[in-house]
Amino acid sequence: MIALKRILVATDFSETADAALRYGRALARNSGATLHVLHVADDFSARMGDTFLAVMPELVEDVAKDAKRRLSELIVDNDPNPPPVVPVVITASTPATAIVDYAKDKKIDLIVVGTQGRGGVAHLLMGSVAERVVRTARCPVLTVRHPAHDFVVADAPSAKA
Repeated sequence: MIALKRILVATDFSETADAALRYGRALARNSGATLHVLHVADDFSARMGDTFLAVMPELVEDVAKDAKRRLSELIVDNDPNPPPVVPVVITASTPATAIVDYAKDKKIDLIVVGTQGRGGVAHLLMGSVAERVVRTARCPVLTVRHPAHDFVVADAPSAKA
């Protein structure tokens, strides 16, 4: 049996990331693992340079604060026995690298990411964070498309009823 102790769900706050979070929560709950929920805030200042920071230094901080607020709202779980959750916001210019580096540093056993399932020109132009994570992560990666085949179901009705 595979022992999952640390599961990482990467989120960009999209519907596909929400689907990935449902999978990650269920896996963490069923395996007794700790769930790390990571958002990589865009470090656009790295692309804009020092001139940008001189003009709008608080913008980078505001983006990170907003991401932390959204993440704290996202991790609320109405389950009476939720798994332990570690919310994390990192600022980086390359999300896939940040996700893989975090997984390596925290000894993550499984990464769960949502994927848009783009093809053709859209994929060529925009690339895929999920694809880069799959190619570079040292641990297994579960990709979830939205709408997902939901394996998370309510408890079955009792046979005595």
